[in-house]
Parts: sequence; C-alpha cells; structure tokens
Amino acid sequence: MVTKPMPIKDLKTGHYVMAEGEPCTIVDIAVSKTGKHGSTKARIETMGIFDGRRRYILKPTSDNVEVPIIEKKKAQVISISGTVAQLMDLEDYSTFDATIPEELAGKIEAGKEVGYWRIEGRTIIKEVK
Repeated sequence: MVTKPMPIKDLKTGHYVMAEGEPCTIVDIAVSKTGKHGSTKARIETMGIFDGRRRYILKPTSDNVEVPIIEKKKAQVISISGTVAQLMDLEDYSTFDATIPEELAGKIEAGKEVGYWRIEGRTIIKEVK
C-alpha cells in the first residue's frame, strides 16, 4: 500500500496528495459555497513533486483523496555521473540511482550525506546534509 485515503476537509496547503496518479504538493485550496442544488466543492491546486506540473482536483468536500505515503531516509553519495547520483542507503546499505534536482546540482559531491524521499517506488533527493 503506497497511498491512504484522507478527507478533503482535513487537507491544508503544503500537504501531499495524489493528482492524476502523480504525488503532488498542495499549493492552494479554494472552497465554494453550497448552492441551491449541491454540496460544497473544493478546488485543489497542486504541483507535481517529480515533474513540477500544475494539476487540479475538483471534488465535493465530503469526498476523500489519496495521500501518498512518503518514506524519508538518508543516504551517502557514492558517485556522480552527469545528473545522476549513485546513493547508498544508510540503514540497509542498498545502492540505487537518483536524478539530482536542478536546485542541488552544484552542492552534491561524492562522500556527502543526502536526505531523500521514496514515493511510489520513485526516489527524489530533497536535501544535502
């Protein structure tokens, strides 16, 4: 299980949701008033964690949305080849490759420790320690 349901009314800006099958960060939530024939609706504006694309979710506030389960871990950089870093997890010592984000391009070096997230079987480097 890589996601869990969460009521829309409990979401806040900065939380994470699944939009169009992609893990996203909530940028804005707008709630419309109840009309004559319907329930309150929420328009959730999101930004993709991996691709940076804007996505929108429009649902009644009584519905649920899927929230990704994020594993936050630490790893050591073994080597760098272009925009890909080879990492070794500091808990189970497994090695894997991860793309280096543009904002961390000059900061990551072999031997340094990084914080990474694993979401839906994909990995993203979030910080340099």
